[in-house]
Amino acid sequence: MTNLDHTALSAFVEKMWAAEITPTLVDYIRIPNKSPMFEPDWEKLGHMEEAVKMFAGWAREKIKALPGTTLEILRAPGRTPLIVIDSPGGASGETVLLYGHLDKQPEMTGWAPGKGPWIPVLEDEKLYGRGGADDGYAIFGALTALLALEEQGAARARCVIIIEASEESGSPDLPHYMEMISGKIGDVGLVVCLDSGCGDYDRLWLTTSLRGLIGGALKIDVLDEGVHSGDASGVVPSSFRILRMLLDRIDDVATGDVKPDAFRAAIPDERRTQAKIAADALGAAVYSKFPFVDRMRPANDDLDELILNRTWRSALSVTGFDGAPAPSGAGNVLRPFTTAKLSLRLPPTTDADEASAELKRILESDPPYGAKVSFTPEQPGSGWNAPPTDDWLARAFDKASEAAWGNRAAMMGEGGSIPFMGMLGKAFPKAQFAITGVLGPHSNAHGPNEFLHLPTGRRVTETVAHLLVAHASEKG
Repeated sequence: MTNLDHTALSAFVEKMWAAEITPTLVDYIRIPNKSPMFEPDWEKLGHMEEAVKMFAGWAREKIKALPGTTLEILRAPGRTPLIVIDSPGGASGETVLLYGHLDKQPEMTGWAPGKGPWIPVLEDEKLYGRGGADDGYAIFGALTALLALEEQGAARARCVIIIEASEESGSPDLPHYMEMISGKIGDVGLVVCLDSGCGDYDRLWLTTSLRGLIGGALKIDVLDEGVHSGDASGVVPSSFRILRMLLDRIDDVATGDVKPDAFRAAIPDERRTQAKIAADALGAAVYSKFPFVDRMRPANDDLDELILNRTWRSALSVTGFDGAPAPSGAGNVLRPFTTAKLSLRLPPTTDADEASAELKRILESDPPYGAKVSFTPEQPGSGWNAPPTDDWLARAFDKASEAAWGNRAAMMGEGGSIPFMGMLGKAFPKAQFAITGVLGPHSNAHGPNEFLHLPTGRRVTETVAHLLVAHASEKG
């Protein structure tokens, strides 16, 4: 691509990752800086502040090589900080906005022996531990790409890197800061987000859509205290049975299909075509990347449909329970209540606020047997559907992928949520989007044994550099 020596780029990136990025990420993984949703005392504990200072300290040293570049940590009472790096460039009047986050999901059980969320382990070109891939690497990848371009004297536009600390909680703090800096960011022509996934580790994957997310705690009270099950069963309806009845209002237990129209949306033909192309590229890896138990099979035999299930269709998960003892300590007692944590993924084009209100209405209306039913919703997060990709950017994706991986790029929606993308889509309706990431097969974001595939981290870094040069060439 224009004015960029890929051999030199690759050597520069590999050196940075080996000498500086990987060791810093090792130290970062040791910090239990859980997102505020999972650690209400985050500010008092100081772990988030430690991570912010670590990232900002590293970046301040690096930006000395980028003339005119500034770094600021924005703060507001009760809110997580935001790191903003502003690096001028003269190739275009547009701004390139690069995004990542540094807060983490909670521990989760099931880590392999010797591994853990806060225990960094390097093994077979993988860095295990919470947060490295999701997505602590982002600030390092973005800034290293700028440094590599500076070394080669390659032209680029002004770049603004923002690293937030509340993404895993639905980005509740980000709108406040974006309003603060919106006037300073300028005309954003390209957004590069490094918080997504990849279908395999053999090519560049671009995310074309993200599902929305609603959920909360559903509590069913039937008694003021537990009673002997032999005395009460058959007379007092079980709170767990009522839970089953309420969940049946949401999805079909036989198929998993979500029933209410409020949680469904039409799938664009373009996304169906991309799902088929992705399925052809991935084959059985569409589902084999998951750690199925022996003889377990996926929800559908059609690979295209599986991709659409996880990217464009709603799906309900029960992610937590309260009100029940562990089996080893459970007596013959009919329990007074059951609380279930619900997580409902939404199609990218569904309004999450409206869907959350409808979910509460459906669950609380006409409670079975007159039980006390209450649903406490969490902060909704709407999904995102990318605008059509300009020809120049589509070509840049393929050229960058061929240079870094040796294969053309592929596109696919993601099942997860990045609330920031929806915000940006509204704020910068003319911007193009390059949404990618390192979370590929078995990387297990949010779960046990999460890892960062280091070669993919390096190649994504190279890709960012290529895309910045392509943008400058097109817009300069």
